[in-house]
Amino acid sequence: MVDTASFGWDGHVAPTPLEEYSKRYADFFEMRREDGILELRLHTDGGEYVHNWAAHNAWNRVWQDVGNDPENHVLIITGTGEAWFRGDPRQTWPKPLVDETPDYIFQQTIDAWKLIENFVNNIDIPTIAVVNGPGIHTEFALMCDVTLAAEDADFMDPHFMVGTSPGDGLALALQHLMGTKRAAYAVYGGTSIPARKALEYGLVSDVLPREDLLPKAWQLARDIMKRPRFARWSTHNILNRPWRKLVTEDFGFHFSQQSLATVAAKTLIPDPELVADARERKIW
Repeated sequence: MVDTASFGWDGHVAPTPLEEYSKRYADFFEMRREDGILELRLHTDGGEYVHNWAAHNAWNRVWQDVGNDPENHVLIITGTGEAWFRGDPRQTWPKPLVDETPDYIFQQTIDAWKLIENFVNNIDIPTIAVVNGPGIHTEFALMCDVTLAAEDADFMDPHFMVGTSPGDGLALALQHLMGTKRAAYAVYGGTSIPARKALEYGLVSDVLPREDLLPKAWQLARDIMKRPRFARWSTHNILNRPWRKLVTEDFGFHFSQQSLATVAAKTLIPDPELVADARERKIW
């Protein structure tokens, strides 16, 4: 722990320590830290993460606590088991969003908005994502400095296929990393982008067998830790700069369009072929 008393800062308010916020978010993230390297692992009841709105609400706040903790020097984000993210839109959206209360709609909007903004703007340390398998909502994994993917991982934006528009940040990341035409084709078709194709398109940094992913991430994190702190901080700022500019300039527009389309929809109905494909790949 940094001894701020030695700085002569009387009345200094200390940041929330890992021991406290790791317990606060324990239902959504398993956290461990070694030598300044913090690993956050998404989970549900200790197994593969299954999407729920409580976790969605927690994400934007965990990015703040992680970013505010000076004991965190490198961040590794990963999932549990053989899937990055699982969910079923029919359970996530049991009724049309327009039928919810204004406060409910407002909170869900703020959560989704700050999830991206806080991840990009509040974390000032090198970031490494380990996409350990198939799953949607890979936007913050793609926005990490380095993204490692399992051989069976894929990157898919299903929003248009279920009846809304792709504004939560994933389409933004796809446009930026693989280009306007490829992103449009993927969004309109609900097209799966397998890991090897994602590597070819520039979405990920490397593709590895699942058992090699975390060891590789930790090796890279330890190599990063060999460099001075100012070098780590300023290098992340340089590498993260395109995302900050993109989120500032375009994310609000993207998300407002998704919000309008979702509120206007009477129901979100997945395409039957999309559902069959998602189940085959163990996403839903």
